[in-house]
Amino acid sequence: MPDPCFLLEKCLGLSLSDRYWIRPVDSGLLWEEINFFDNPFSEDMGDILFGKGSGNGKISLMSPDNTSDGWLKKKWKIIDGKRCLIKGGSEAAQQEPYNEVFASRIMTRLRIPHVPYFLITEENYPYSVCGDFVMQDTELITAWRIMQTAKKTNHVSAYRHYLDCCSRLGIDGMEEAMNRMLVLDYLIVNEDRHLNNFGVVRNADTLEYIGAAPIYDCGTSLWFDKPSRMISARAKVNCKPFKNSHEEQIKLVTDFSWLDIFALQGIEDELREIVRDSAFIDEARCEALCRGLSGRIDMLQEAACQSVYQVFVDNTENDVTENIAYSGAGGPKGQEKRKSMND
Repeated sequence: MPDPCFLLEKCLGLSLSDRYWIRPVDSGLLWEEINFFDNPFSEDMGDILFGKGSGNGKISLMSPDNTSDGWLKKKWKIIDGKRCLIKGGSEAAQQEPYNEVFASRIMTRLRIPHVPYFLITEENYPYSVCGDFVMQDTELITAWRIMQTAKKTNHVSAYRHYLDCCSRLGIDGMEEAMNRMLVLDYLIVNEDRHLNNFGVVRNADTLEYIGAAPIYDCGTSLWFDKPSRMISARAKVNCKPFKNSHEEQIKLVTDFSWLDIFALQGIEDELREIVRDSAFIDEARCEALCRGLSGRIDMLQEAACQSVYQVFVDNTENDVTENIAYSGAGGPKGQEKRKSMND
């Protein structure tokens, strides 16, 4: 194929994040007969992406993997009747799958709505697995899409623009949801919460907004690509989606009263348990991660205490000026591009 976009046609544009599809003229096809939420799909594309090949040489491209985006190795698979996304890691530590599972443990302790992840190992390589939180009657609308519903003026911060857009659309509870997401990302030092890594859920039939999507995709965190000696609670890392540093972004949190910092006691032991059998994370790196995490917990507690005595006025200073976004819900639906927050 001359372009990945042609993959879209091969699976009729079907995905597991929305209900939009391509219906060929005079085909007589019905959604009930072909959608991936209710019907089986080919695993050929997923096997190819995982380097396994198609076996007999015949390839079916009726797969939701045709419309998946991102740069990590991933594939959709039906496990015990549930649509699940399997995703690998990168770099020498292959740390992203462990981070996904660990972030789930943190959010469970802090009672933050999230997509649960668990870990599997294939040929000694770790993979995270999560179920599809989009159901047949719902769809994910990313923050990028929400922010395009109104023009952002130069004097309005990216964060305020997002909340204003949500308010105009009648989406309730977004400030509270953002408080929890920003606290989590500060704690785990998330480096890639770009505008397609969070969003809202709406009813696909009525187009009524339901609320914030559960938190997902937290793998690029906890110094995932840093050498062990560079792991430190105060190490400078990338930050998204609103401010260019976590120290500035955590100031956007308007309410810490829900945060039970004591619920995180002993969380380092859960991290040790998750990576215990890893072929990629040795004891020295594990302990460095635990020390870094312990430091982040202390820093979060300090930030929460300071917020009581300091009044933070949000403005465009230190805003992220560029963010990675995709022009569609899946890779072939749009090419990756860099977009100015004012576009």
